[in-house]
Amino acid sequence: MSESQINRRAFIGKSAAVIAGGVVLPRTALSYENIVGANDRISLGHIGNGSRGEDLDLIASKLKSSHHVEMTAVCDLWKVHREKAAATNEGYYGRAPRAVQHLEELLAMKDLDGVLISTPEHSHSPILKMAVEAGKDVYVEKPMGNVLNEAKAARDTVLQSKSVVQVGTQHRSEPYPQAAQKVARSGELGDVSKVEIVWNYHGPRWRGRPQVKQIREQDTDWRAWLMTKPARPFDPQMYFEFRLYKEFSSGIPDQWMSHGIDLVHWFMDDNFPKSAVSHGGVFAWHDGRENPDTFQTLLEYPKGFLVSYSTSFGNDAPSFTRYMGKKASLINIGGEGSPRYQVVEEKGTHEDDSDIDQKRESKFVLLPGETGLPPMGIDDLSLEHMANWLECMRSRQQPHASVHEGFAHSVACTMAAQSYWSGKKVYWDAKSETISDSMPRG
Repeated sequence: MSESQINRRAFIGKSAAVIAGGVVLPRTALSYENIVGANDRISLGHIGNGSRGEDLDLIASKLKSSHHVEMTAVCDLWKVHREKAAATNEGYYGRAPRAVQHLEELLAMKDLDGVLISTPEHSHSPILKMAVEAGKDVYVEKPMGNVLNEAKAARDTVLQSKSVVQVGTQHRSEPYPQAAQKVARSGELGDVSKVEIVWNYHGPRWRGRPQVKQIREQDTDWRAWLMTKPARPFDPQMYFEFRLYKEFSSGIPDQWMSHGIDLVHWFMDDNFPKSAVSHGGVFAWHDGRENPDTFQTLLEYPKGFLVSYSTSFGNDAPSFTRYMGKKASLINIGGEGSPRYQVVEEKGTHEDDSDIDQKRESKFVLLPGETGLPPMGIDDLSLEHMANWLECMRSRQQPHASVHEGFAHSVACTMAAQSYWSGKKVYWDAKSETISDSMPRG
């Protein structure tokens, strides 16, 4: 095991130790009736037990001892996923959770403290709103929403409640991005005028799910799956490959850009774009998908910098993120989730100096006690983010990715998608919280 991996495990262990051994966390000035005692088991229910749901179940199970947590109920419309989730969690905890088909049944369970939501993207905001109205704390996968009015309704419901809500942009809880964020906020980069994000992948992403050929309409509830969308004939491809269809997902913005732009918001302390303009198309995989497999968007932010986000599914060229400042650049080497950050100093501006690149000084962003290169990948699941939510359920503090951060990345991704489909530049009106194709007055 590398030194960097040991440091990361130590970080996780330190996070877990906050509650391990019956240590009571201090409460905030506010006192809530539904606060979970430090020695009490946290009872969780899980809505949406597909592939991402399996990951979340595994993450929760790894925290069962340190955070005294148990998955006591699972809910999925499809019988196969529901039964598999029940069996998997029985293996984790030694007893089977209750398994129900419809989310209303799960939300009516009085003994559940928190709910995990990992359903298809079009249902995140509506279910978040319902779960909070039922008095539950919530961990909801990103994007928090992809329909602006639904995302606003969910946010407003959360803010009017006592619920602790964590949105699944987990990199906010990871040690390397946390260290890099401090660099970005320190002034070491100077004035940042541009951020470039390029994340690529070679393959027909989200097409070819084997479940498409396995599901039978009678084993699920298609109308319930549609949630707020109009009725239509059952479509197993739409059911499992929803990220390819524009009414249910924007695809690349919802899935990939949501992580990238959330980090930009966090690093730059600027949460809502002024404008967005997007382009792209289906250039690599002509397989019936509606959403683009090649996508680029430009977003301008009020502090005075431009963000370029780009993804291609037709070529696996090296991925990177660059924060470009007058004094230095902060470069994340690799794609989404890469822990390797490097600071490269700007040394001069002479156009005829061919050796300028050789004169630049660079250093890697390291964790305390780390001397070698940071890893290019992470061998663990993002335990820290789930741990942070569980700890906040006890302390009633705000988690790392609150509903405010979730709403902000939802707005940016919705603007990018709306610009792509309309072919127009779109603007954010902060006063009315609306998106339009005309610049707001004032």
